[in-house]
Amino acid sequence: MPTAVEALPAGIRARKVPAFLWALPPVALLGVFFLYPLFLVGRQSVRPDAGGTSLQPYADVFASEAFREALGTTVWLAVGATVGCLVLGFALALVIAFVPFPGGKAVSRFIDVFLSFPSFLITLALLFVYGTKGMANGVWTDATGAAEGPFQFLTTPWGVLLAEITYFTPFVMRPLLAAFSQLDTAQLEVASSLGARPARIVRRVILPEALPALAAGGSLVLVMCLNEFGIVLFTGAKGVTTLPMLVYGKAILESDYPAACVVAVVNIAIFVGLYGLYRVVSRRAGA
Repeated sequence: MPTAVEALPAGIRARKVPAFLWALPPVALLGVFFLYPLFLVGRQSVRPDAGGTSLQPYADVFASEAFREALGTTVWLAVGATVGCLVLGFALALVIAFVPFPGGKAVSRFIDVFLSFPSFLITLALLFVYGTKGMANGVWTDATGAAEGPFQFLTTPWGVLLAEITYFTPFVMRPLLAAFSQLDTAQLEVASSLGARPARIVRRVILPEALPALAAGGSLVLVMCLNEFGIVLFTGAKGVTTLPMLVYGKAILESDYPAACVVAVVNIAIFVGLYGLYRVVSRRAGA
């Protein structure tokens, strides 16, 4: 019995386009608009201003105190924000999923909307409330007559950390709420009937089920925090220089393009490695 292709007229079979040709247009677009610019960045990183091809820009950048400080700041902010998001996100997801209260479904839907907000918008909101000229300091100065308010932390590394935790926590809550929706409530009822307290139920029943979602959400937050630029820029934190901010400074302020490209290559390498880890964790978590 002839196959579906063999049953076609000879003229139609002759005009059948090979499958690999369909992949050429998207691959070409990917190469032109994404891979080629990355290639240019990598090439510029080995093209010092003196001319020729050399690894000297890498040696100069790696030896600089500014790069080491930026790398350390980037890592500790990303790790600190990830830990904060995991703790806060887990607590908030528990309340939304297991504590009935009016408007709980609306809050859950708002989380989905919150994920689409740009990071600088959340930072601006924090500046309006806790900035040097923000509402909180305005209320304080009006009430006490002081020259300035006590809330000055937003321009420090702790302010950047707070802004990142505020913005990225919903990225942990979303997979957690999805995992909690799949949890068999019969387990909770059995544990409760056996006299287990809420804290023990959370620790022995809910947390093991939530670990894959926590790992997936935490990996995503870590990757995004390592590459965050808008929050650091809009808080105006003095002395807080991350790798993305260092790229901006080297390229825009100093016009040192080889050094900027070296830092960008390092940032890309870290991002790709962590993103690969995130994909593995997400696949195992079913996220």
